[in-house]
Amino acid sequence: QVKLAESGGGSEQVGGSLRLACTASGRVLTTACMAWFREVTGKNRTRVAQILPGGKTDYADSVKGRFAISRDNSKSAFYLQMNSLQSDDTGTYYCAADATFCPYCKSGRCYGAAWGQGTQVTVFS
Repeated sequence: QVKLAESGGGSEQVGGSLRLACTASGRVLTTACMAWFREVTGKNRTRVAQILPGGKTDYADSVKGRFAISRDNSKSAFYLQMNSLQSDDTGTYYCAADATFCPYCKSGRCYGAAWGQGTQVTVFS
């Protein structure tokens, strides 16, 4: 069973940068789609970035040009570099992975084989 753990959250001022990391234990995730999600209190969890096994990436419109997702298969880890942070980036960030499909959330439910416990990101002005 794969377990994921996020790190790198914290507080940063508007315009600053943070880098989140997600490390996997239990099994190497070379064939998994990996993704980052953000959850804000009172709102559904939404996907902000994903990366396929071959390296193809996709981003939510709100973070395009500012966030970058990457993976290091040798370390069973993936990352989210967040630049030009905005107040709306505040939330709890979750990493997720699945070898069959890219994790997603729909109608208040989230799907994916493995999820981390979340790390808080707070952007202040």
